[in-house]
Amino acid sequence: MARAAPDGSTLFVTSIGHAVNPAMYRNVNYDPVKDFTPIGRILTAPNVMVVPKSSPFNNVKELIEFARANPGKLNVASSGIGTSVHLSAELFKQLTGTDLTHVPYKGTGTAMPDLLGGTTQVMFPNLPSALPHVKRGDRKAFGVTTKERSGAASDIATLAEAGVPDYDMSTWYGLIGPAGMDDEIVKRLNDVLQQVLNEPAVREKLISQGADPAPGSPEEFAHFVEAETKKWASLVKEAKLEIN
Repeated sequence: MARAAPDGSTLFVTSIGHAVNPAMYRNVNYDPVKDFTPIGRILTAPNVMVVPKSSPFNNVKELIEFARANPGKLNVASSGIGTSVHLSAELFKQLTGTDLTHVPYKGTGTAMPDLLGGTTQVMFPNLPSALPHVKRGDRKAFGVTTKERSGAASDIATLAEAGVPDYDMSTWYGLIGPAGMDDEIVKRLNDVLQQVLNEPAVREKLISQGADPAPGSPEEFAHFVEAETKKWASLVKEAKLEIN
């Protein structure tokens, strides 16, 4: 992809892993900022902090208080090392000064039953996969990971509102091309993307699935990718998450 001709014929829908992987995996040989042309963000989707309905904790502040007093006693499940579910937990640990024991699974589908059964005590799954469980009442939602509440679940507070100031993390998708694309081509592609994202039917569908449309300019997306790359590189280094 990075080596393709920059004529607009080769495009790629990328995600948060685009910004995370260079810091986490030493064999990744691309620069997420320099080697690609940002065209526009497509959507963002929060993760959500959930605990089983049987949890003794009624809110995030109670969980933080217990975790600080009992380092390593709480198990936090994820859908795998380096996933947004894992990174959400690591960011939570960093911002709250807590020590949660990470238990990686091979996907959310295998992690969620153990959360319900009490093998793990907390998880940060993607909102679309967690929302049915929350609505049924077998999971308690303590907060979404984004700065703003989700259009799909506006009754769930943000983690920042719930007691973790500055918490802001989202799963996101965006459209990119090879480095060196002509500005006029980028503008035309971005214009089409904005038209699609502003279609009422598209917006309604995305929101119903737990995602929020993220229209914006190529410049805004470029700044966002750069900020994400720096943010996750810092967390990966501090949490010692590098994988050979």
